Amino acid sequence: MAELKQTTLLGLTLQELTQVAEESGQPAYRGRQLFEALYAQRIQGLEQISTLSQEFRARLSQDGHAVGLPVVARKFASSDGTIRYLMEFADGQTVETVWMPEGDNGEAGDGSEAGNQADDTRRAWDRSTICVSSQAGCAVDCQFCLTALLGLKRNLTAGEIVGQVCAVLNDQRISPPQARVNIVFMGMGEPFLNYDNFMKAARLLVEGVGIAESRMTVSTAGIVPRIYDFGAEVIRPKLAISLNASNDELRTRLMPINHKWNLEHLMAAARAFPLKNREKVTFEYVLLDGINDGAQNAREVVELVRGLRAKINLIAFNPGPGVAFQTPADARVSEFKEILRAAGVPAFVRRPRGRDIYAACGQLKRTLESEVA
Repeated sequence: MAELKQTTLLGLTLQELTQVAEESGQPAYRGRQLFEALYAQRIQGLEQISTLSQEFRARLSQDGHAVGLPVVARKFASSDGTIRYLMEFADGQTVETVWMPEGDNGEAGDGSEAGNQADDTRRAWDRSTICVSSQAGCAVDCQFCLTALLGLKRNLTAGEIVGQVCAVLNDQRISPPQARVNIVFMGMGEPFLNYDNFMKAARLLVEGVGIAESRMTVSTAGIVPRIYDFGAEVIRPKLAISLNASNDELRTRLMPINHKWNLEHLMAAARAFPLKNREKVTFEYVLLDGINDGAQNAREVVELVRGLRAKINLIAFNPGPGVAFQTPADARVSEFKEILRAAGVPAFVRRPRGRDIYAACGQLKRTLESEVA
C-alpha cells in the first residue's frame, strides 16, 4: 500500500479547515472547532481535541492529517533570560526562534523594536517578545549578518511560521491575549521574499492565536514592491526597514539588495506607506565601527528621513565568527544618536538581548552552543 502523504493542519484558515471537515462528512461547525483547537488552544496532537468525536479524529489521522507543530530540538539560555530555540520541521530543516522575556530592550523608557509610539514605549517593553523566522537561511546576503552565511535553504510555510509562535507559547506556558506578547518577524530570512506565507501567518496569529496586529512588527531589507503591497493589507503588522547605511555607495557595499532597489526607491516607498494613527515607520540601523557610524553618516540619515513620520533604532553590531566587522564604542553610538535627536529625529539605542548565546540581532546561524540543561 502506498504511504499516505501527511497533511499539516497548522497553517490552514478557518475556511480551509471547514472544507477539511466537510470532506470528512462532518458538519461545517467542526471546522471552527478545529480552528480554535489549533490556534487558541495550541494542541499538539489530534487526540487532544476533546470537542471532536473519536470517529472524526480517527478519520483525520487515516487521511494523513496531523497538527504539524515544529519540534523544539534544542534550547539555549542567555544570562539575561533570553532563550534561543532551535526548531525542527517534518523534513528535518531547522530554524531559530528567540524568546525575550519582559523587560527593557532599549534605553530606559524607549527603543522597543515592537513599539512605534514614543509615549507608549515604556509600556511596550513591559511584556515579552517572540522573534520569528520566515525562511530557513536567507538570500539577501547582508554583509554583517551571520544568517547570510547560510544562504537560502527554503521558504517556511504559513504553518511553520505560526508553529514557531505556538511552540514557544506552549513551552513558556502562557496564552495571549491575557499575556502581553509581541511578535517580531526579524529572525532568519527576509519575510517579504516569502510574502504570501508570511501574511497568511500574520492573519492566523491575529484571528486564531489572539495576538493583535498592533503587537507585531515585520522587518524588511527593502523589497520595495512588497512594501507597497504591504501598505494595502487590511490586517498587517507594523513596518520596520533595515537601513544600515546613509548613502547608496555604502548601502550597496553592506546590503547587495541595494543594487536592485536603491535608497531613492526605498525612501519613496517609505514616504508612500499609509501609516495608521500615531504609527511610525521604524528604520533599523546597525552601527559598524569605522564604517557607517560617523557624524557625517548621522547627518545623511537625518536628510534621508526628513519629513517622514519615523524613528530610528540604533543597534551596535553584534559580533560573530565569519563576519569581519567590529562593534563601535559606546561614545560613538551615543554621538550618532544625539546628532539624530538634535535634528528632531526620534532615535533610540537597542540593547542587545541574548548576545552570549548568539540570539541577538544578526547572529542567528543555528550555532550549537550554550545549551539549556
